[in-house]
Amino acid sequence: MRKSNKNQQKIREQSGTYALQGGENVSEKKILLGNEAIARGAYEAGVKVSAAYPGTPSTEISESIAKYDEVYAEWSPNEKVAAEVAIGASIAGVRSMCSMKHVGVNVASDPLFTAAYTGVSGGMVIVAADDPGMYSSQNEQDSRMVARAAMIPVLEPSDSAEAKEFTKLAFDLSEKYDTPIMVRSTTRLSHSQGIVELEERTEREPVAYERNIAKYVMMPANAIKRHIAVEERMKKMGEDACGMSVNRVEYRDLSVGFITSGIPYQYVREVMPEASVLKLGLVHPLPRKLIEEFAARVDTLYIFEELEPVIEEQVKSWGILKAVGKELFTVQGEYSANMLRERVLGQKCQVMPQAQVPARPPILCPGCPHRSVYSVLNRLKIHAAGDIGCYTLGAVAPLSVVDSTICMGSSISTLHGMEKARGKEYIRNWVAVIGDSTFMHTGINSLMNMVYNQSAGTVVILDNSTTGMTGHQDHAATGKTLKGEVVPAINIAGLCRSLGIEHVYEISAFDLDGLAEAFRRETKRDAVSVIITKAPCVLLKGVTFPDKCVPVQEKCRKCGACLRPGCPALTKNEDGTVAIDETMCNGCGLCEKLCKFGAIETRKADRT
Repeated sequence: MRKSNKNQQKIREQSGTYALQGGENVSEKKILLGNEAIARGAYEAGVKVSAAYPGTPSTEISESIAKYDEVYAEWSPNEKVAAEVAIGASIAGVRSMCSMKHVGVNVASDPLFTAAYTGVSGGMVIVAADDPGMYSSQNEQDSRMVARAAMIPVLEPSDSAEAKEFTKLAFDLSEKYDTPIMVRSTTRLSHSQGIVELEERTEREPVAYERNIAKYVMMPANAIKRHIAVEERMKKMGEDACGMSVNRVEYRDLSVGFITSGIPYQYVREVMPEASVLKLGLVHPLPRKLIEEFAARVDTLYIFEELEPVIEEQVKSWGILKAVGKELFTVQGEYSANMLRERVLGQKCQVMPQAQVPARPPILCPGCPHRSVYSVLNRLKIHAAGDIGCYTLGAVAPLSVVDSTICMGSSISTLHGMEKARGKEYIRNWVAVIGDSTFMHTGINSLMNMVYNQSAGTVVILDNSTTGMTGHQDHAATGKTLKGEVVPAINIAGLCRSLGIEHVYEISAFDLDGLAEAFRRETKRDAVSVIITKAPCVLLKGVTFPDKCVPVQEKCRKCGACLRPGCPALTKNEDGTVAIDETMCNGCGLCEKLCKFGAIETRKADRT
């Protein structure tokens, strides 16, 4: 967008180790998503190993890097494992990367905090994609806060071109300063497009392995010494940051100045093109001397950063009290150009009238197997401790089954906690629901805990053969890798039995009578039981639906039983009978099974 080729070259050269790769001879340019640009940067930097767990807004990074044959790329069971894979590859001497959304950083924090102590051999980059505005997340945390606590440096690009360049730079800085580096993205950067200049990949020989117990074995005696090295490294990097061109001063009108980074930089340039700007590319550690010099030259100083006052708190702690930040700008949600116009310029922005369209609440897809399972739970008045995935939508009307959702894998532990707090009788009308991918992510440990601590409770694993909400990625139980290789699939039922659970049952998600009988029976049991409901996601490639559900109007009693699960393909006619939109219907047959009067029939799709 605003990044010139000259600026890109400066970024590559500023670390002292970045050679121009491909240089003037490479002329191909492409419009890439920020996520695609990050993947391209890793490829050009010579990355050998990439590991991730899918999570919006980071998912496309791994899907893009998997297209490069030179890179080994995997879906790991969870972000902790992904980080550990990247650490292992780094210790082995190659450049490695792990990618995750912001809540995934929490899962990976255990190895990341210690990796900051051990440092690297081959360069290692953690890509953390934050979600200001919570478009697809359960919280709005700021990964810069985690990186600061872990003493891991953070680079933050502001467009696709920088996303590629900063990722490449991150690997050089990682090796130069002997540290993992975080590249922080946000939803807006991850999913917006920009022009990116493609360059050649630089293949790098692995760093020769040298056994170094003091560096890589973090027993207390070694860790104490490494902590000292980390503090010295961060101090040195902060001093060097003042001369890095990723931290760029743009002096214009000195009456007003902005310290900003990432996507908010774009809003500053759009709304106040004459303002002076200190654009930070390295947001941790901060270039103190550069910030102090900039602050001294401008009359009014604003710090414009999304989410937490990470930059602002440090700047004010240095005595730069004239800086205006969160007292003017919110800590909640995404920033925008209009926010600047309103709060700095005092302009009242015109609100465009909303189009008069019907409300579209979040709802499960037509034919979704989760709807069938939830319809039975709803009818039996059974509550569900929920988890992260499409099936969280079971919390909303008309299904209204899911009562809690905390984080990946929490449903099973939540049910266990309820049982230990109030006893077995309390959870007779409760189950835990969790998807197959989430179960592989962190559900296994929770289920193991139930067995080990002699709990009772029924766990329902909603197996739709994919990681649905993030766009249908494979996992360890689907039998296919990120690279498309066919491998043995983990048998979920066998895995549950291997934990010592005697009562494990597999059943079709559309067997309503069988589900009802299983729920009634297992919730009365004084032991752990697992019900695995099986049916593929209706949006999976290769899943076809030859049938359609068709109403038989003359038989309809207008009872509304077929409408209760809330399938969007079904609507009510003016006379109270039911209509089915054939273009939406996937022929799952749920409505037909719910109708006691034969007023819905399943027919071949080509029949009317």
